[in-house]
Amino acid sequence: MTSYAKLGDACFGKVEKTSGELFALTYGALVVQLIKDYETHAEVNEQLEKMGYNIGLRLIDEFLAKSNIPRCRDFRETAEVVAKVGFRMFLGISPDVSAFNKEGDTCNIIFKDNPLEDFVELPPDCKDLKYTNILCGIVRGALEAVSMRVEVDIVKDNLHGDPNTEMKVRLKKLLEDEAGEEYHDD
Repeated sequence: MTSYAKLGDACFGKVEKTSGELFALTYGALVVQLIKDYETHAEVNEQLEKMGYNIGLRLIDEFLAKSNIPRCRDFRETAEVVAKVGFRMFLGISPDVSAFNKEGDTCNIIFKDNPLEDFVELPPDCKDLKYTNILCGIVRGALEAVSMRVEVDIVKDNLHGDPNTEMKVRLKKLLEDEAGEEYHDD
């Protein structure tokens, strides 16, 4: 077990738990309501990503407070921390990270288990619905809060017949500290 996996287990023990079944069913009800409220699945995907982004902006504070993890050295380490500590801490899962490109700025996070997909079977007319797109937004929001602009997308989906759900995370830009000079320490 890697040190990040151990840290993920320790952090998982620190957070308040909720019923996984209740969580999955509540999320399912949210997606169904969005499908009723919006005309296309593309609009639903966009709304799920936006919701996730806002969640990610807030979750990062709890993550940093409870994990006490130091700043990551590079994108590769950041991806490992997201997968092994962040997802373990909040969803109780430890997805794998793979397929880093040679530049080290793109990788895939592979979900063998995804509690959001429990009890879900999509009808044939939902082939363009990215049911777990909220996770893409969460990763994007959390990483942007720590100065990494990323692009995140579901590239394989267990609910559409793929063996696992897989998200591609691509580092677009490291953000500069945008606080005014009056906020900087001397």
